Amino acid sequence: MLKNNNKGWLKSFLVFPLIFIPQIFASIILILLGFDLNSVTTSKIDLTTMVFLEYSMIFFMLIILYFCMKYIDKEKFTSIGLDFSGRFVEFIFGIFLGFIIMAFAFSTLILFGEIVFERVIIDFNKIIMSIILFIGVSFYEEVVFRGYMLKNLMQSFNPFVSLFISSILFCLIHSSNPNVNYLGLINIFLAGYFLGISYVYTKNLWFPFALHFSWNFFQSMFGFNVSGLDSYSIIDFSTPKNNFFNGGEFGFESSIISIVILISGSIIIWNYFKKNG
Repeated sequence: MLKNNNKGWLKSFLVFPLIFIPQIFASIILILLGFDLNSVTTSKIDLTTMVFLEYSMIFFMLIILYFCMKYIDKEKFTSIGLDFSGRFVEFIFGIFLGFIIMAFAFSTLILFGEIVFERVIIDFNKIIMSIILFIGVSFYEEVVFRGYMLKNLMQSFNPFVSLFISSILFCLIHSSNPNVNYLGLINIFLAGYFLGISYVYTKNLWFPFALHFSWNFFQSMFGFNVSGLDSYSIIDFSTPKNNFFNGGEFGFESSIISIVILISGSIIIWNYFKKNG
């Protein structure tokens, strides 16, 4: 299980400063700029505040990551998996897959009466802001959890153990989200596998980045909360009764349907990239 004479697992601990230091610095910057960060601690997302916070965090994260890669890993910055060459088809497939999953989830819950369609709300400014926000969220988390942590863990452990460890931390980081429950945490843990499997075979981030973005963005557009956070949605629906089928206040990611999709999707992705990675 543990590969000899390799300190990849030690380097993976640098994921903690990559997560927390950017959050602290970004929060200080936004407070100095006059932003009200109280909205960040609630379930309702203020898009403008979250966009500024997310991209401030990315700025500081990339600075820390550059020095980690240069002086600790002693590798090129792009070795975390940012080479786009030959990855266009995988990128488009990731976008398409996220949309199909959320369309299927919405249609299934409508069909069984778990959610009730109310109205359509079109606000192009908020759609653009949502795209910008979820691009930032997906880029940050994929670079940190897959591009850096998983990459280093695989230098010390086999892929299954590496995915397990990185998925556990990915789950724990979301454990303080609003309305979180044990089913939501199980889903987020499984999402760590769902997003990380392709990286095991390709060492490239573009597919998991596209899938992560698409999952979050279309989840929001179809009216679901995203990991407990309520953002702008094109579709507005009501929930007759919160339960494990519709996910309740945490959103689709705490539903039984999500678990089935994540497990089956992980198996499909694993088999595909095992053959073609």
